[in-house]
Amino acid sequence: MSGMIIHNPVAGIPGGTLRAAGRAPGRPLVLRRDLRASLADGAGWGAMVGLGETYFPAFALAIGLGELMAGLVASLPLLAGGIMQTVSPLAIRRCGSHKRWVVCCATIQALTFLPLVLAACWGRLSGVALLWIVGIYWAAGLSTGPAWNTWIGTLVPRTLRAGFFASRTRASQGAIFLGFLLGGIALQWTSANGRVLSAFAGLFAVAGLSRLVSVWMLTRHSEPTPIPAKMWAIPWRQMRRHMAACSGGQLVVYLVVVQAAVQMSGPYFAPFMLEKLHFSYAAYVALISIAYLAKVITLPLWGRLSQRIGAQRLLWIGGIGIMPISAGWILSQNLTYLLLLQVVSGIMWAAYELAFFLLFFESIAEEERTSVLTAYNLLHSTAWVAGSLVGGLILFACGTSYAGYLWLFGLSSLGRLLALPLLARSQSKSQPAVELAGPPVACLPRATTLDAPVLADRPDQVTDAWAHTAS
Repeated sequence: MSGMIIHNPVAGIPGGTLRAAGRAPGRPLVLRRDLRASLADGAGWGAMVGLGETYFPAFALAIGLGELMAGLVASLPLLAGGIMQTVSPLAIRRCGSHKRWVVCCATIQALTFLPLVLAACWGRLSGVALLWIVGIYWAAGLSTGPAWNTWIGTLVPRTLRAGFFASRTRASQGAIFLGFLLGGIALQWTSANGRVLSAFAGLFAVAGLSRLVSVWMLTRHSEPTPIPAKMWAIPWRQMRRHMAACSGGQLVVYLVVVQAAVQMSGPYFAPFMLEKLHFSYAAYVALISIAYLAKVITLPLWGRLSQRIGAQRLLWIGGIGIMPISAGWILSQNLTYLLLLQVVSGIMWAAYELAFFLLFFESIAEEERTSVLTAYNLLHSTAWVAGSLVGGLILFACGTSYAGYLWLFGLSSLGRLLALPLLARSQSKSQPAVELAGPPVACLPRATTLDAPVLADRPDQVTDAWAHTAS
C-alpha cells in the first residue's frame, strides 16, 4: 500500500488504505469524519481570510485613519500577535488538550470581527482601537497554528498526509481567492454610491460567521492524543541552542531568513506597479491572479515529484527557484514579460511552500512541535516586520525613486541567495525524507512567502489596489 496514489483523501480513500492506517476496526469511519470536517474547517478559515483579513488596511483608509495607520495595521499587529501567542505551550498544558485550545482561540478570532462590524456601521474607530482588535485577531490566529499542527499530525496517518493536505489547502485557498474577488467587487460597486462602509460591515460579518463555521467543524474532529506522551516545552533560554542542534530548528532559521529577505521587497511591488509603472487596476488583478493560478495548477506535479525525490530535495528546487524572482523585475517592466515572470513565481513558490510544510512534519518531533512552531511564529512575525522596515528604509534613502525600487528587488534576491547555506546546514542534520503518498494540489495555507502581490493570506498582498482606487 505504500506506493498507492490517493487521488481524493476523503471520498476516494481506498478502504484497505484506511484499514491499514487505523488501529481499530472503527478507525476508518472516524478518520473519514475527521478528514471531511478538516476540509470544511479549511474552507471556512479561507473565507474568513479572503473576506476579512485581506481588507483590514483598506478598512483603515475607509474610516479615515490615513495611509500611515493602514500601513501599521498591515504589519504591527502581526508582530504583537506573534509575541502574545507565546503563551500557547503553557496554555495547552493547562487546558490538557490541543483541541480545546485551538477551538478556544479560533472562537476568539471569529469574535474580533464583531467590533469591526459595529465600527463599519457607526463609521468611526480610533487607530489605537483598530490596532488592538487586529492584534487580538493575529494573536488568536497564530496561537492556533502550533497546536493545530501537532493535533492534526495525530489525526492524519503519514501515508495519507500529502494527499489530504493537498485537498484541504485546495479548499482553503479556493475560498480565500473567491472571498478576495467577491469582496473586491462589493467594495468597488458600493464605492460608486458612497456606501463602502456598508460593504465592509457585510464583509466582516460574513468573515466572522465563516470562522464560526470553521470552529464548529473543529469541534467535530476527534482527538486520539490530547497531549503527546513526551510533549515538552523548550525553555526560551534553550531555544537558540536547540535550533542550532536539530534539523527542525535549522529549517526554521532558514525559513525566517528567507521571509525577511522576501519582505524587503514584497510590500513594495504594489506601489511600484501602481505609482511608478502606472498599471491599471485590471493589469494589477491579472498579475495577482495568474501567479495564484499557476501555483495551484502546478502543485499536483510537485506532489508527484515529491514522491520520488522527497521533501528535502523539493525544498532545494523551491529555494533556488524563488531566488531570482524579485530581481527579474529589474530586467523589464513590460506587462507581458511580468505576466510570464508571475507564472514562474507561482510555480516556484508552490514547490517551496509544499516542501517546507511537509518538512515540518518530518524534521520536528511531535512532542516538541508545538514549542518549536510557537517560536517559529514569533520569529516569522519579527522577520516580516523587520524585512519590510529595512526595505522601507532603503527605499526612503533612495527617495522612493524608480531606481530605488530596482535596488530593493535586487537586494531581496541577494538575501535569498545568502540564505541557501542555512538550508544546506539544516538538511545535513536531517534523516532521509520519507516517501510521500498522494498528489498535492495546494500547500500550507499560512504560507506568507510571496514576491509580488500574489494572493495569499496576508493583508498587504491584496489591499493596496483598493486603497489606490479609492483615492
